[in-house]
Amino acid sequence: MSPDENPTPLLQPKLLDRLRDEMRRRNLSLRTEKTYQHWNRRYIIFHGKRHPKEMGEPEITQFLTHLARDRHCSASTQNQALASILFLYKWILRQPVDWVDTFQRAKKPQRLPQVFSQEECRHVLAALSGTRWLMASLLYGAGLRLTECITLRVKDIDLTRLQITVRDGKGAKDRVTILPKALVPSLQIHLDKARELHQLDLGQGFGEASLPYALARKYPKAGFDWGWQYVFPSAKRSVDPYSGRTKRHHVFPDTLQRAVKGAIRTAGITKHTSCHTFRHSFATHLLERGQDIRTIQELLGHNDVATTMIYTHVLGKGVQGVISPLD
Repeated sequence: MSPDENPTPLLQPKLLDRLRDEMRRRNLSLRTEKTYQHWNRRYIIFHGKRHPKEMGEPEITQFLTHLARDRHCSASTQNQALASILFLYKWILRQPVDWVDTFQRAKKPQRLPQVFSQEECRHVLAALSGTRWLMASLLYGAGLRLTECITLRVKDIDLTRLQITVRDGKGAKDRVTILPKALVPSLQIHLDKARELHQLDLGQGFGEASLPYALARKYPKAGFDWGWQYVFPSAKRSVDPYSGRTKRHHVFPDTLQRAVKGAIRTAGITKHTSCHTFRHSFATHLLERGQDIRTIQELLGHNDVATTMIYTHVLGKGVQGVISPLD
């Protein structure tokens, strides 16, 4: 086992606890909290448990080089590790990080996304059933990310106006996307069952959903309201890591990931695809039907239209799709 893979509780009491508290104060997600603690723990262990305030740019560069050269980590992983360490230096140690502007970040390879054909989408969805079919249908029909789907709240589904409000999506942005009309009957039945489960929880003295920190402090009873419940609740109640109270969380991501992987195999699709392929297919198929790029950008929640333009290359409507005037 390499030194950076040997976590130790001796690092936890002071520095990493302060890191955790700062992230919770900033309302960062539990996943981000665990990720930042993980990378800072590995960074400290890699350098023989030296305190980060005694280290700086050379040590960070050495650690990132180790990830790239020895551990063969991807560019995304290297950048994630760098962001985690910089957060520690900036907000916990209060040490200047002016040199970060000149730091050479790992460059992500530019690859075209894999997409399903419309027929492949039908085959994959046909291999699913029940709640997993409904969730996968929302990934494709509304262009949702996996996390956006499993964290949907009841209040964010508008069955009348056929729209979904995505709260705190990637980049901490809200957006509105479409709700497929074909899913309304199934979604209504699912919500009725979820409401029965919520009523059962209330009758047993539970029924509270996790809320954003500021809202939970201002309205301590709001978590019991039906509108704040998750559309896709977990089958079992669990203890909330922040409050220590027993609540009903949303389903875990791997619940749908495993089901979709199995459906892809059943459909006989051999290309490298996953839950996120439904989102790519959503954008690509809208372009095929003549939808304008700006509208697709808004539905996907992209900051820059250049990000959305990659789907024109998937279709061959970029440079490769232009017909010469000579022809």
